[in-house]
Amino acid sequence: MVLYINSCVREDSRTDKIARAVLGKIGNDYKELYLPEENLQPLSRERLERRTMLIESGDYSDEIFSYAKQFASADKIVISAPFWDLSFPSLLKLYIENIYVTGIVSEYTADGRPRGLCKAKELIYVTTAGGPYVPDYSYGYIKDLCENYLGISEVNLIYAEMLDVDGFDEERIVSKVIDDINEGNIV
Repeated sequence: MVLYINSCVREDSRTDKIARAVLGKIGNDYKELYLPEENLQPLSRERLERRTMLIESGDYSDEIFSYAKQFASADKIVISAPFWDLSFPSLLKLYIENIYVTGIVSEYTADGRPRGLCKAKELIYVTTAGGPYVPDYSYGYIKDLCENYLGISEVNLIYAEMLDVDGFDEERIVSKVIDDINEGNIV
């Protein structure tokens, strides 16, 4: 199963448009998780204590682990996240906070090193930026998390930048990225 994690809040999102081209290229059999409509909760003291107790007892049957189980069992993952304030939307960080569960998405070896438990071997990160795209605190974070903690070895970036800068043609830039996807130059 392909899991599409959509953190785009705008109705006519350029990022989502590109991500859907990716999904069309890899096959339309996917499960979409539209983060703005999910009931994501931050780890308050009470939720964290409850979650920790459940993890320590080895009881992963609680609903609190549903996002982590879904993520860990996906065959391939596509994330759409517009580049906001030099990172990604806070909803995506909240989602990551909810899925990072030791015993489901990762474990720690005897020498204290993390080892990923996710089934997916590929994650595709799709983003757009109004100005120049700097991947350090968005894609860079996701790539490091995937490769070093989740066990996802192939992490790819697809992006369109300069979309809101005078003199740059937004529609042409987005169309070029989508054409590259459809022609197999990307993905």
